[in-house]
Amino acid sequence: MRTPAGKECRHYYQDFHRGREIQECRLAKENPDSERWHPNDCSRCPVPDILLANADPNMELTLTIKKGFLGLTRKIEVTAEDKRTGKPIEDPYVGNINRENNPGLEIFRRALEDDDE
Repeated sequence: MRTPAGKECRHYYQDFHRGREIQECRLAKENPDSERWHPNDCSRCPVPDILLANADPNMELTLTIKKGFLGLTRKIEVTAEDKRTGKPIEDPYVGNINRENNPGLEIFRRALEDDDE
């Protein structure tokens, strides 16, 4: 669904049908450590860009909204974790790169080897 910032995000939900006024970020809602979500948070949120860059179905994102200095600003932190192993993913834009068992990388290596010949 399109966020108030104009980006597509599968974690954002809105419903204005028949007088309803529901807007929520379900990713922030799932995290009890997060502050309450506001529509302005979407403009600084990296989650839509992460989802666009990486379509790994085994990556689980956690969004935490924290109050900044003196409560005047808001800080958005996103962490990623591999569902299979439970290990944190360093760069969510890239995802979990399993070099040993990755058919996509193997196809790419073969293509490079064929190109060298």
